[in-house]
Amino acid sequence: MRPFRYGRAADAAEALALATAPEAKFLGGGTNLVDLMRLGVEQPAFLVDVARIDDRIEETAEGGLRIGAGVRNSDLAADARVRARYPVLSSALLQGASGQLRNLATTAGNLLQRTRCSYFQDVTRPCNKRAPGSGCPAREGEHRNFAILGWSSECVATHPSDMAVALAALDAIVETSNRSLPLLDLHRLPDNEPERDTVLEQGELITAVRLPPLPFARRSRYSKVRERASFAFAVVSLAAALDLEDGIVRDARLALGGVAHKPWRAQRAEEVLRGEPATADSFTRAAETELAQARPLRDNGYKIHVARNLIVRTLSELA
Repeated sequence: MRPFRYGRAADAAEALALATAPEAKFLGGGTNLVDLMRLGVEQPAFLVDVARIDDRIEETAEGGLRIGAGVRNSDLAADARVRARYPVLSSALLQGASGQLRNLATTAGNLLQRTRCSYFQDVTRPCNKRAPGSGCPAREGEHRNFAILGWSSECVATHPSDMAVALAALDAIVETSNRSLPLLDLHRLPDNEPERDTVLEQGELITAVRLPPLPFARRSRYSKVRERASFAFAVVSLAAALDLEDGIVRDARLALGGVAHKPWRAQRAEEVLRGEPATADSFTRAAETELAQARPLRDNGYKIHVARNLIVRTLSELA
């Protein structure tokens, strides 16, 4: 591992001042960044520890919640307000990692974790995300668990966060040192710049995540298909919330994980569902409409069937 300097920030202002140092990176719980440093993928010269800046979960004036960037995943999953009003978020966190990792991982760090693509993590191999212009061997190589939506010729990796998928379904807002933006706009599709995971600029600090009030989020669920029963990244996952009245879908929120370079909000499926009966036929039609835009690679077309079945099953259970 490359030698580095370390500084702990007392507040956001100090963190931003420290981050002006050359090759500086913010450090939350370190559950992803430190691993990448050990592998030689990340080589910051200066780590700015921001894990303790804001670890509060607070009510907002609008009736939602404001989650500080330093809130630990375990605390967020256990919060009574989150469990009652946004159960999809609590469930996603509990399915996302081991208890030890949840005790370290922070809200902002979870959002900013990088892909677990084996080509990205192996510095002896080419990877456009790690070394732009070097190529994407995953397209013709081992890609069973990679993207079927939104990928480009430059990168077919998927985003690993479970929490981000739930937040995408809940219309969460990300607060940074410079601005507020919808979580759906935080992460990028790869296009011609796969090395850029998010729209954040160098030195821009996530300070909090806001959950707007969404009463029907009480009827929500996170479903995850993975290759082993625990501590595994999603093959396909789904965050879903359903608003029903007399057996008719008034509104819905759907987001898929494990299928794209970012959490994938299934807005086409949501549009199909509104005003339709809450039946398996409606759910199937919505799923197929969303997945019609999928572009599977040679060995991951099975994900289309998994995603369709997951949408139908989860919505049927919620209904």
